[in-house]
Amino acid sequence: MMMMMMMDGRDSPARPTVCVTGATGYIGSWLVRSLLQRGYRVHATARDTGRRSLFSPSFHTLTPIPRRHLETTDKAAKLPLSSSSEGSDRLSVFRADLREEGSFDEAVRGCVALFHVAASMDFDASAQQNIEDRVRSEILEPAVRGTINVLQACIRSETVKRVVFTSSVSTITAKDDTGNWRAVVDESSTTPTDVVWNSKPRGWILQVYVLSKLLTEEKAFEFAEAKGIELVSIVPPTVAGPFLTPSVPASVRVLLSPITGDPVLYPVLVSVNSRLGSVPLAHIEDICDAHIFLMENADAKGRYLCSPGSYSIPQLADLMSLEYPSFSSERFRMEFHDSIPSVISSNRLKSLGFEFKHDVREIVKQSVNCCMNCGFLS
Repeated sequence: MMMMMMMDGRDSPARPTVCVTGATGYIGSWLVRSLLQRGYRVHATARDTGRRSLFSPSFHTLTPIPRRHLETTDKAAKLPLSSSSEGSDRLSVFRADLREEGSFDEAVRGCVALFHVAASMDFDASAQQNIEDRVRSEILEPAVRGTINVLQACIRSETVKRVVFTSSVSTITAKDDTGNWRAVVDESSTTPTDVVWNSKPRGWILQVYVLSKLLTEEKAFEFAEAKGIELVSIVPPTVAGPFLTPSVPASVRVLLSPITGDPVLYPVLVSVNSRLGSVPLAHIEDICDAHIFLMENADAKGRYLCSPGSYSIPQLADLMSLEYPSFSSERFRMEFHDSIPSVISSNRLKSLGFEFKHDVREIVKQSVNCCMNCGFLS
């Protein structure tokens, strides 16, 4: 069983090396920084290692990345890693691609744990003939193969003892088999894959994402059990708050879509509200702390839903209007019910001893303020 001891202070022995896949994404980049701040050595993987700007001096501060780093230009993408940044000497960046077998071997070598945050995002599934066959052969099967590629690299390393898999709340539903609301929704409330296939007319892109997450997690657990790897899954909801990425993360844009009116992302928020009866949230710091907590805790097994609370869309809109006065939440109270039919529960995670630092109000406040500071919200 794996248990990382908490070691603080300059004279403490160095912590072991861990690997983070998808390190240039929202969760991955913050997770890398959180690990470095705790003293770990980190092997970070990315398909494009030119995006090392995420690991610039601002990467190690506790404030959101400055506005100048939010411009997605070639210049910003080539900012060098600062040797003076705290922990930069413990960070190594590796190019690795889920589609290439063996490409994670070097990154995983010498690591005691791996955080599999990376996910295939090739979900172009526009309506056409034989769409189901194409989704299976060109999207879902490659996504599963990519995850198995990472786990095989862990086996070949002979050092990796635990894998923390980043799942998604999209794999969860508040409706039971009869279509009625569950009183409590937790990590066991998994969406059946046949239900997702049958609901494809509501929007293929979102449904393909759900199928990809369901199948990759299922196959990851099967492979890990067969090969003797300790695998734990964390189920994040909509993650928001400050960010280190060169552009505003998709999940933050989904949360703020009532303000922006984004025609693509607002339906995603509505879909979450429809499937769960509310919109569960988590602060980026809490999500990354939970990843590390599950890696360090020897008693962690199976899946863990990670959310301090959930609000209905009208309630979220009201919170947004407090932070962004030019936005009116009135129409959302007319379009949606305020009542929340199901309790979104993270009791399994909290029973292990995990404590959330940020509530929903603070998540919304920080998300709005950060996006105003960077110019995404005027």
